[in-house]
Parts: sequence; C-alpha cells; structure tokens
Amino acid sequence: MRGTSVRKDLSGLDRLGQIDELRARMQAVTGVVPEKQSAPEEDDALDVGLPLRIPRRAVTEISDCPALVVDLLAKVTAAGGHVGVVSWPQLSLAAIEHLDKVIAVPDPGPDPLGITSVLVEGLDLVVHHSAVELNLSPVRARPLTGRLRGGEAALLLVGLHAPSPALRIDARVSTYRGIGRGTGRISGMDIDVSMTAKAEKVRTTVVVGQRPHLRAV
Repeated sequence: MRGTSVRKDLSGLDRLGQIDELRARMQAVTGVVPEKQSAPEEDDALDVGLPLRIPRRAVTEISDCPALVVDLLAKVTAAGGHVGVVSWPQLSLAAIEHLDKVIAVPDPGPDPLGITSVLVEGLDLVVHHSAVELNLSPVRARPLTGRLRGGEAALLLVGLHAPSPALRIDARVSTYRGIGRGTGRISGMDIDVSMTAKAEKVRTTVVVGQRPHLRAV
C-alpha cells in the first residue's frame, strides 16, 4: 500500500460509525472490504488460554514463534474476534478456521507502522512483524501508541521493540510430534512460554495440534 489518505477523526462517531470508517480505511489498505463486524465487548484484556491475559490498548512484545502467534490468532477469531497481521508474508494462516476474521497486509509499503495504526483502532488483536530486530524510539512510537490507546486492540510486536511494553512473551518450540527418523510430518508441538508483566513472571507450556499420547505403565 502506497500513498496517504485523509483520516477522519473517530471521536465524533458512534461505535457503528467508527466501524464503518475503519472498514473504509482497511479497504484502502488491503483492497478488500472486511465483513461488517459488531463492536467488541468492553474488556481490558484478551483471554487466550495463557496464564496472563494479553492487555488491550497496550503493547506486548512476543518472540518470533510463528506457531504460537498463529495459535493466538486462531483462539481470538474462534471466540468471534477480528485480527490483523502486518508485514509477515511468510506466516501461514492455514490453521485458522475463521479466515474471514483475519485482515492480512503482507506488503504494507513504505509505512508499515501507519498501516498498523489504522488496524489497532478497530480490531481485537493486531500482529506487527519486523524481519529485522529494531528498537522503536519514543518519538516514532507515539503516533502508534496514541491510536492504540484510543481503540480496542491488543498489539503484538514481533522483532520490534517499543518503550515500556505492558507484557513480554518469550516462546520456543520444545517438542515436535508426528515425525520419525526421516518419515512422517509434524502433527503437534509443545511450546515453552515465559510471560513477564511488571514484577510478575510466569511460565507454561502451550500444546498445539495433536496432544501427547498417554501410555500405560
């Protein structure tokens, strides 16, 4: 997406008007009109089955772990939420059942943060990916965080570091299932997850796909 557009102030619109305006902006970004969506319920965080909920209207930094990110997207859309993915063309969304609730912008053009700024105003979860590790200065982050605070979205940054994120999620795949020595295909995996928010730190394991079989002793 290239070029700029005049942005209408959303503060003077009711909720349905805000959604219609965002749909128009997203059409300009993606070339596709998203389905009409109802307003999200007021909530300060997204419950995605992790020990800590992901805060709305705030930045969360997450490891470059595609399996976990797709699992989070799938859970939010399965619960009726709408999500966006910016600047991650390699991310496979095949495991997400409700693809009609996903807005993917694999090539956001010269201003990917500008595209993300549009999406955070009206979606429930937005993932912004950077192919190289970058630190976002407070000045560069201010327009994005300003729009984020005025919307309903939780923002996940992958490969991009913002000042004072509300939550950090470190994740790595620890176990693959379904593959043998030179045979088979991956049917499931375990992901070790560590979450840090202020003084609180918790760990868990997320199981994606086929769960491990219990064997009788």
